[in-house]
Amino acid sequence: MTSSLDSGPPVDTAAAGHFDPQRLRRLARTRLNSEPPLGEDDPGAIGDHDLNRDQPIEHFISEAPRPAAVLVPIVARPDGATVILTRRCDDLPTHAGQVSFPGGKIDPQDGGPLAAALREAQEEIGLIARYVEPLGYLDLYRTGTGYAIVPAVALVDPGAPLKPDPSEVAAVFEVPLGFLMEPGNHQRHSGVWRGLRRKYYAMPYGEHYIWGATAGILRNLYNRVYR
Repeated sequence: MTSSLDSGPPVDTAAAGHFDPQRLRRLARTRLNSEPPLGEDDPGAIGDHDLNRDQPIEHFISEAPRPAAVLVPIVARPDGATVILTRRCDDLPTHAGQVSFPGGKIDPQDGGPLAAALREAQEEIGLIARYVEPLGYLDLYRTGTGYAIVPAVALVDPGAPLKPDPSEVAAVFEVPLGFLMEPGNHQRHSGVWRGLRRKYYAMPYGEHYIWGATAGILRNLYNRVYR
């Protein structure tokens, strides 16, 4: 079934002006990277290990990182921007049931992180590139599962039709940008992984548990653009 972004969730109108698309465009020009990060060894890389400096980094990054890209799709709603997120299907072999951005591995034929992110967004949620306005890049994000992720930030036309792939995506939903950029919503949770307790960011929103790399990338968006 094809859906559309024509109707979004309620937003706090008092805060909407702070998170309108025009302001984001202005901030992006000076606060986002105009070019993608250098690569897996980028000295500015952040990641899952940042909240766990008391543990060896090898505990989180124990293999050569695989290059990946995600689209951070911000819907250009005049009454307050929102962010498109997905919930992965429960039967997937990796990251089953988790909240994520559209994205995946960068293939050799992609021609770069942005092209990979746009390809994955079309494959996963049916978002066509002509509805997308790229704004820039966040810092490289290293994950404990072995990925070096380039997040590409973009504005999405609110009229963009979506058609999620049911084999990968269980749900597509929007969260107000104002909620995600409120530092009071950037919770620090912990869990046991590989025998050690690790801390991570979490931003629970209604029935959706936003955590791990997705929450860490959103935290980087806050640090780079709105802090």
